Amino acid sequence: MNFPLTLTVADRESMDSELDAAVTAAKAHALAGKRHGILVTRHGVDKFTVALSEAVPFGLTREHQAW
Repeated sequence: MNFPLTLTVADRESMDSELDAAVTAAKAHALAGKRHGILVTRHGVDKFTVALSEAVPFGLTREHQAW
């Protein structure tokens, strides 16, 4: 799986499940390298990215609103 992942969700239920799955995948990649944290960015009502970020300390997940 390549990061960042871009998600477009249809509703609240799918938002929760898709973000949970994306963050779980990002955690697995972050654990392998032990250098990056996870940054979840909301770009709009239904658009998100989940990325590995050197700006986020390893072991942490941060949320950011970009809209």
